[in-house]
Amino acid sequence: MGKKIIIYDTTLRDGTQSEEVSLSTADKIKVALRLDEFGIDYIEAGWPGSNPVDVEFFREIASYHLKHARIAAFGSTHHPANTPETDPNLNALVEAAVPAVTIFGKSCERHAREALNITPERNLEVIRNSIAYLRRFVGEVYFDAEHFFDGYKRNAEYATAVIRTAHEAGAQIATLCDTNGGTLPDEVAAIVTALQASLPDVRLGIHAHNDCEMAVANSVVAVQHGAEMVQGTLNGVGERCGNANLCSIIPVLQVKCGLSCLPPDESQRLRQLSALSGWFAEVANMKPFRRQPFVGKSAFAHKGGVHASAVNRSSSLYEHMPPETVGNAQRILITELAGRSNIVSMARGFGFHLDKDEPVVRGLFNELKKKTCLGYDYASAEASVELLILRKLARRGVRDFFKLVRYHVTSLRGSTGENMDEATVMVEVEGVVEHTAATGNGPVNALDTALRKALKPFYPRLAEMRLLDFKVRVLTTADDVGRPGGTASVVRVLIESGDASRTWVTVGVSHDIIEASWQALADSVIYKLYRDEEERRRQDD
Repeated sequence: MGKKIIIYDTTLRDGTQSEEVSLSTADKIKVALRLDEFGIDYIEAGWPGSNPVDVEFFREIASYHLKHARIAAFGSTHHPANTPETDPNLNALVEAAVPAVTIFGKSCERHAREALNITPERNLEVIRNSIAYLRRFVGEVYFDAEHFFDGYKRNAEYATAVIRTAHEAGAQIATLCDTNGGTLPDEVAAIVTALQASLPDVRLGIHAHNDCEMAVANSVVAVQHGAEMVQGTLNGVGERCGNANLCSIIPVLQVKCGLSCLPPDESQRLRQLSALSGWFAEVANMKPFRRQPFVGKSAFAHKGGVHASAVNRSSSLYEHMPPETVGNAQRILITELAGRSNIVSMARGFGFHLDKDEPVVRGLFNELKKKTCLGYDYASAEASVELLILRKLARRGVRDFFKLVRYHVTSLRGSTGENMDEATVMVEVEGVVEHTAATGNGPVNALDTALRKALKPFYPRLAEMRLLDFKVRVLTTADDVGRPGGTASVVRVLIESGDASRTWVTVGVSHDIIEASWQALADSVIYKLYRDEEERRRQDD
């Protein structure tokens, strides 16, 4: 690999300024340890003294031995009314006792005058004195030049003077910040090039915000024109529209640009990227963005029949890189746009090598098309389509784990506000009839609880299964005289389930929401039991 680019993660500081992200001290510790394991160079963990969570984090992280990453504390230059020695912010940074400190200062003349209400000359003094003071106590000091690109476009001479001052005071790297996120890549290229020419001894970094959806592009362009450090966050979280997304920047720099971003075994680490992205979304209680480049579930998904046919011959025909490089996987979707090639590709993933002209493929294609027209969403419910295909192909292990005898759901609503939903389920397993009842928060929860209660004596591992999400969509239909279907419309139910090692989605469609829910629930349980048997069979082999 080529030149090493320093990856500076600010998920735990700038990322937590995202309106939907809130991390506890325990969460921040977990994220820091996972980032270290992945191979991030610097972890900017917070602003010491600004809030109790950050204070506690810096106290606790000191007891951990990180393998690769260095913890950085963040703060500002000293208040203009203080000296560095009397400034609480700078002293809190020193007391954090971390290997690295990053402070930000104004690099735009207008901000110095209007935001700080000081002269541009006094602003340079504040920057110089703050960095020089920190260098007395901290091994590594970095400077974030806030609003640098806007400032440079207003007054290039002053913005350059800010960077020169920071460098002369002892900042190891001066990071150029596109704080408002409004700079375009051609501007970044021109400004970084000009700055490098005027200050050849200064090491530069880039910190881009995504308000014009240019943060990744601006970060890559800055590196291509000389920046040595890239700041960003996992999944691009951050204030307003977010920060530069490290889950995109790292593979672009490493795979596309031939630069080094991770420790020596970087190809192995890069394969952890998709898992890291999904794991962080879970910790932050955020729904993963399916269409996120590189790591999103849809990043290497193929829906159209033409695409599926092509990737059957060579995945590179419709994929810019092997998905395994970043720990992702190719997905072939079955939808109303699918062709027989989609079925062939999916069947290959199950170990069947079929030709698209075989009768079984034609039969599957017609059945899937018919069900899609009825409202089944097989693009979202891959577990249901997998079961459908495996049953059609008579795959061993896919069997009738149970037979429904009957179910009944009752919803009781009291006048004083008490609500209760009760489901009774009767199923037959290998000739034994089990009849159970359960209550729940809503009819579907009651039905799910009753079904698994009936089956657990036969299949104990169902105890680890849980229902994660439940979605209902009304599919508008019309009656015989052309009037809208309204409450008589068909409904589609999608249920996401999970266990200790995986998640899966199943689908049901009916005029009756309880019947649609039952279809999805039954498929979900069958899929769990089938996968468990497959796992045991592999272990036995």
